[in-house]
Amino acid sequence: MKNSPKLGILRLDYNYPPAPGDIDCPKSFSYSVIYRVIPGLTFEMCQSGNLTDNVIKNCINAVKFLNEQNVSGITGDCGFMINIQHIIAKNTDKPVFLSSLIQLPTILNTFSNQEMIAIFTANSITLNAIKNKLNDICGLNNNDNRLEIVGCQNVKGFDSVSKGEKVNTQIVTPGIVNLAKKVLKNNPKIKCILLECTELPPYSDSLRKELDIPIFDAITNCDSFMNGFL
Repeated sequence: MKNSPKLGILRLDYNYPPAPGDIDCPKSFSYSVIYRVIPGLTFEMCQSGNLTDNVIKNCINAVKFLNEQNVSGITGDCGFMINIQHIIAKNTDKPVFLSSLIQLPTILNTFSNQEMIAIFTANSITLNAIKNKLNDICGLNNNDNRLEIVGCQNVKGFDSVSKGEKVNTQIVTPGIVNLAKKVLKNNPKIKCILLECTELPPYSDSLRKELDIPIFDAITNCDSFMNGFL
């Protein structure tokens, strides 16, 4: 096990009870994972991208720790960590994939120009805060006509995510599935769903079963890179 491939996962300075399938739940993976909290990196700071000098130093130290653990790749437990992608990538020679949207260019190329992809996010309004960064890395704006952004902020029970509380997945799952069915009914051009939020993967299997279309998320993002080492 000492030399087996390991995934490094950077964490916000924030604690919550993760559901199975969540990126912060080790059982979500079929390989070893090593977590490292970045002290002082709150959700609000990560969302804004305005890091203090001390937090930047803590980011670098966290990467150094993961490098010393000989991880095969590095991801994060928040989609807004796309704001620190450049800091992390600069301090490691490992692949860095902090947002599930890094999968987007590949997914777009697997469908015709007339077909669309739905991007599900925890909050469609706050996603706008990182659209410029996502455009630079994932070509988000360049494919606006083929993307539909769907916010899950009004799904019953999902507000526990923003509150930092334990999410009751049994309550949330029907809401996520019904929202997806509604989106696909209103737009038949949508051929797959990409879940941006790192707390949405617990619902991926239910979506796959009910919709019978490909569902991509933070876990498939990690798996795609880690499979290169396994």
